[in-house]
Amino acid sequence: MICRKIILPLLILSFSTSVAFCQTEVLKGVVNSLAFYKQKKDLKYLANAKKSVDSLIITRADSVDAEKTVYRIVVYSSILYIDSLNKLNQPANFFAQTTDMVNNLSSKRKAYKYQAEIDYSKRCLANVYIRKAFLYVNKSDFGNALQLFQSAQKYAPSFKQLNAYIAYSNNKLGNMQIAAKYYTDLVNADSTKAEYVQAASNNYKLLGDTASALNVIKKGRKLLPNDKTLLLDEANIYSNRKDYRSLAPLLPALLDLNSNNADIAFVAAVCYDHLNQHDKAESLYLRSIDLNSSLYDPIFNLGLLYLKESVTKQEKGNNPDNTRAAQWLEKANEISPNNADCLHVLQLAYTQAGNQDQINRINNKLKQLTNQ
Repeated sequence: MICRKIILPLLILSFSTSVAFCQTEVLKGVVNSLAFYKQKKDLKYLANAKKSVDSLIITRADSVDAEKTVYRIVVYSSILYIDSLNKLNQPANFFAQTTDMVNNLSSKRKAYKYQAEIDYSKRCLANVYIRKAFLYVNKSDFGNALQLFQSAQKYAPSFKQLNAYIAYSNNKLGNMQIAAKYYTDLVNADSTKAEYVQAASNNYKLLGDTASALNVIKKGRKLLPNDKTLLLDEANIYSNRKDYRSLAPLLPALLDLNSNNADIAFVAAVCYDHLNQHDKAESLYLRSIDLNSSLYDPIFNLGLLYLKESVTKQEKGNNPDNTRAAQWLEKANEISPNNADCLHVLQLAYTQAGNQDQINRINNKLKQLTNQ
């Protein structure tokens, strides 16, 4: 089964100063510094913005002033997001201080007046949480990574990619049911990706819930009808369940997309064989052998197919011809000389043909295997 790894990119935010502040003379210095940073991308302007906004906080009344506070959280959260290496030497509690300010302002009745600025700051903080989480992911510390991803989701609930990060971490922690749920939520989104579908399906398979795995793949294929990996995944489930009637409609597309794949040709041949479509089965066994003549299974199955056809002819009163069956079974025996199943089928073929010399040879070989 083909499975693509999930890529976990960082949340990218564009720094913006398009905020709806009333540009009073007192706050003009902060706004100008933010504008200069946007133009020149020099951290010194963020430092100037912080210095300007901090200078406004003198009294307790200043610290609870909503307009001044919203300036502070925009500046502080921008620094946290942009200055990932802390070149501006902010104190250790700078992140916690900023999150507290954002949380407190968000809980105020007048917060709706500054919703755009609060949302921007929350996205900045979410990015910081994600960045910190990936440091733990890189150290395979998925417990701490999970907590940080969940914290990020509180600040950026609409960022669907976080479901993938949370699912991935739960998967690594062995929380397969939780991971499957998050992946399934991603599958149900309009902008789902094939890797999410596969991840959800794989988690359900590990839980032994093949029915849910199949449902997820079917949903994914409706949303991504041209994805050949999902087509193969669905076909694999039917094949493993020996549900050949459900598998058969998928085979034409599967064979077209994998025309040079001997294994898929073999799976298709087995399907048609079980559905008694012997001509299609024969053709595909031969294709599989032509693509890879060293494979035992298609050669053995082809010999078995010819033997069954011979038995059918005999049952109808016709003279059986085991020549082709014996020929292919002998080739299978050359590839796997100690395979007892193949020897027993060869024994049947030669018994039907009345070839006593070959029967004796096969019997001696089976005795040798039994005495080993």
